[in-house]
Amino acid sequence: MLEGKNVNLRIVEKEDLPLLIDWNSNSEFYGEYSPIQQFSKIEWEKRYDNLPVDTKWFFIEKKDCTEIGEIGHNMLGKFLEIYYYLIQNERGKGYGTEAILIMVTICSSQGN
Repeated sequence: MLEGKNVNLRIVEKEDLPLLIDWNSNSEFYGEYSPIQQFSKIEWEKRYDNLPVDTKWFFIEKKDCTEIGEIGHNMLGKFLEIYYYLIQNERGKGYGTEAILIMVTICSSQGN
């Protein structure tokens, strides 16, 4: 687990997939400008099982262990892409900013 002041980043485990499936089928999770990702549980499991080695996927959790979003990174050629999403009622509180700072710190210390 990667720890911050207000949030922690916890690696996504296979048993976490039902929550991600629920979030990803809700248009409010990604926002109005992102497409809804409709995948079956089997497709999500295949995606999870076949993550590239250079891809990392985490839950953003408040200190009480409440999952409030997801964050991850992957390599696009020689560029590192970081993405994150927060549930709607937790946006604008600094949690995403802190999660990005944790991710950037970890990635830069690992040479990514």
